[in-house]
Amino acid sequence: MESAEIRRRWLSFFEERGHLVVPSASLIADDPTLLLVPAGMVPFKPYFLGEVKPPAPRAASVQKCVRTPDIEEVGKTTRHGTFFQMCGNFSFGDYFKEGAITYAWELLTSSVADGGYGLDPERLWITVYLDDDEAEQIWREKIGVPAERIQRLGKKDNFWSMGVPGPCGPCSEINYDRGPEFGAEGGPAVNDERYVEIWNLVFMQYERGEGTSKEDFEILGDLPSKNIDTGLGLERLAMILQGVQNMYETDTLRVVMDRATELTGVHYGADHATDVALRVVADHIRTSVMLIGDGVTPGNEGRGYVLRRIMRRAIRNMRILGATEPVVAELADVVIKTMGQQYPELETDRRRIETVAVAEEAAFLKALKGGTNILDTAVTETRAAGGTVLSGDKAFLLHDTWGFPIDLTLEMAAEQGLSVDEDGFRRLMKEQRDRAKADARAKKSGHADLSAYRAVADTGGVTEFTGYTATEGEATVVGLLVDGVPSPAATEGDEVEIVLDRTPFYAEGGGQLADQGRIRLDTGAVVQVRDVQQPVPGVSVHKGTVQVGEVTVGASAYAAIDLHRRRAIARAHSATHLTHQALRDALGPTAAQAGSENSPGRFRFDFGSPSAVPGTVLLDVEQKINEVLARELDVHAEVMGIDEAKRQGAIAEFGEKYGERVRVVTIGDFSKELCGGTHVRNTAQLGLVKLLGESSIGSGVRRIEALVGVDAYNFLAKEHTVVAQLQELVKGRSDELPEKISGMLAKLKDAEKEIEKFRAEKVLAAAGGLAETAVDVRGTALVTGQVPDGTSADDLRRLVLDVRGRLDQGAGGRPVVVALFTTANGRPLTVIATNEAARGRGLKAGDLVRTAAKTLGGGGGGKPDVAQGGGQNPDAIGDAVAAVERLVADLS
Repeated sequence: MESAEIRRRWLSFFEERGHLVVPSASLIADDPTLLLVPAGMVPFKPYFLGEVKPPAPRAASVQKCVRTPDIEEVGKTTRHGTFFQMCGNFSFGDYFKEGAITYAWELLTSSVADGGYGLDPERLWITVYLDDDEAEQIWREKIGVPAERIQRLGKKDNFWSMGVPGPCGPCSEINYDRGPEFGAEGGPAVNDERYVEIWNLVFMQYERGEGTSKEDFEILGDLPSKNIDTGLGLERLAMILQGVQNMYETDTLRVVMDRATELTGVHYGADHATDVALRVVADHIRTSVMLIGDGVTPGNEGRGYVLRRIMRRAIRNMRILGATEPVVAELADVVIKTMGQQYPELETDRRRIETVAVAEEAAFLKALKGGTNILDTAVTETRAAGGTVLSGDKAFLLHDTWGFPIDLTLEMAAEQGLSVDEDGFRRLMKEQRDRAKADARAKKSGHADLSAYRAVADTGGVTEFTGYTATEGEATVVGLLVDGVPSPAATEGDEVEIVLDRTPFYAEGGGQLADQGRIRLDTGAVVQVRDVQQPVPGVSVHKGTVQVGEVTVGASAYAAIDLHRRRAIARAHSATHLTHQALRDALGPTAAQAGSENSPGRFRFDFGSPSAVPGTVLLDVEQKINEVLARELDVHAEVMGIDEAKRQGAIAEFGEKYGERVRVVTIGDFSKELCGGTHVRNTAQLGLVKLLGESSIGSGVRRIEALVGVDAYNFLAKEHTVVAQLQELVKGRSDELPEKISGMLAKLKDAEKEIEKFRAEKVLAAAGGLAETAVDVRGTALVTGQVPDGTSADDLRRLVLDVRGRLDQGAGGRPVVVALFTTANGRPLTVIATNEAARGRGLKAGDLVRTAAKTLGGGGGGKPDVAQGGGQNPDAIGDAVAAVERLVADLS
């Protein structure tokens, strides 16, 4: 049974039994404590926490998930993968243990002809929590599972919580016996490789308190409403139904491995190390495609770094397997064709996905070259110091900055006769992981901070937003926090957070900044509002300062926004939509929105593009936008179903979460987007749009910054003034400026070359005199000295090499060492050179420079024949000269 069919049967089974089928949420988690969705229940978390009312009492989904904590185990075990699909069915106060258990058994054991998965009931083993007698009884008496195939396990294995105070409960897991060829018998309590867990049923019936670990926390009592959260690993079930040894050999991954073998010439199954590398490639390429498909772009932080690390591991493993050419495009093509059966949007967005993936591969191949240079330098320095072990911090630098896996560093160092301080590397990696875990724990604690807002939502309900049609209006204070703590009242000078039952203030979201303004109470109190946020869905929190009087919960209020600011932001937001459409018209659908910020009179717009947008194209885009303004197109918004919006061709933004009903903003016949923001009524209200330029903000992502309305006019007015001043200076028309200024710069460059030539000749003129100052130190000709201050490093280097050349007599000649010093920009600088005869005596320029630079309070290095260094203390040049002379004497 193919994976796509497993998914179809799951959703069909539960839909027939009254469950609302919920599409998979984006892998980009809509949760500040998570980078990516790691579990199937994450999109349902607000329902379980009571933050939002569930759309139905029963739901089912197949959720895309990504986990990377065990990334080093990928390919080595039968079950570890970074991307997986979690099939889930959920009950919000509806059915409980008996219903969940009955559904699970029916779907797993019903025949394929009857819509089930057709598993042999005799091969299914059950685990329940230690004291969950109710679940054990249902399995034994209701379902008929023999007692010998039911095992009780502890909190570590069979009890679930989110890791923070909130819902929790016992679990019951269904495991499949793969047979004696996979190990000893005895059930999942003995061997989880043979008895593979395929379905976990979580019975949320308790509320947990604070705790110190996953197992150490207090149970506070029963939940008022009992819930069900289950998860079946699609890949694990596919492994069983397709009769393969591991998840990598299932249909959606095996095809990727097969393509990788074609590209590298290796054979799967011939060698363990090769097999592991192929599995890593298949898993990581699939994960990369799914992440890019959901709008993640490679970067150095957050989810962007997760994607970058996964992609680079895949690319490096392909190089290890023998690939010499770029391979990502062909591997991604296989993933899109295979996974596109389940997620058609991959095919729709193929061009953008492939563009981002190929750009990252090109960047890494370049980084691979740069990292190799860093490694070569580190090896040289280690050898020069007499060492045989590459330091752990160098290995960590290569791993963290250049994306070098440790095995690559080990291999390349070994080729040059060095080992690596693996313990030091592992220590630094552990410190990094510990910092990440501490940060994650700190973020999780943020759940407690939201409790006050949830309480307001429970008592006052959601905030009605009136700002689409009104800019001021009456309201009632339904919630008040002072310094983050609920309070019945606040007085003058207090920093407050106010929740109104209705408000014209727009809460920051969708790239649009929040409104500002004032709230006046009937008591005479005035609150200056500087920001509005929605910490929990539907509750607008007005943040500001009490300027006059006392604010109390329940008081009548009159809320009014800063209308000038709102109009300026609305112009920017409408201009963003026009820019988006004009870019897509010019560059194609790959120029999809990747983020934006709409502020008063200006905006920035991020979009997908593998390379810089040519200036001529940017000018065309700007012209098109302003032509639309002149057409005076009406702007209107309409609420409709998400499917209808898609049929009408409305554009959605990556990373945004949309419900079943969406707001569509249409600008004439030019633009149509899903958007909850505020806009102008007609494009003529924008006045003018000026694109300031575009730049890169990450691999495959560009950013345009622009001005709108009066801000755009002011900018152009200043530009006109500058042009007029330049015309006066060069005595020419505006269209002659580029040619005239270019000519002036060319003359200036020629003059600088002449000056540089003169300076170099002056410095080198001293070479003959310096060569005559050579002294004999135990058979070595040594020249030391200080040249005039201000001599550049390049000139000093040329002078040193010239003096060495005058003294060097070639093969059989005497050893020569030249060490000259100067002061540039207040800091001492030295260049030292040796000839071949000197190096034969052990007089290496790098060693001599390090000695001199240490005396100068700095450092340096280079090759054995010539090296450069510097320091902080120019007064120590005399001591540095003496130190070099002593070292030459000792080694001669």
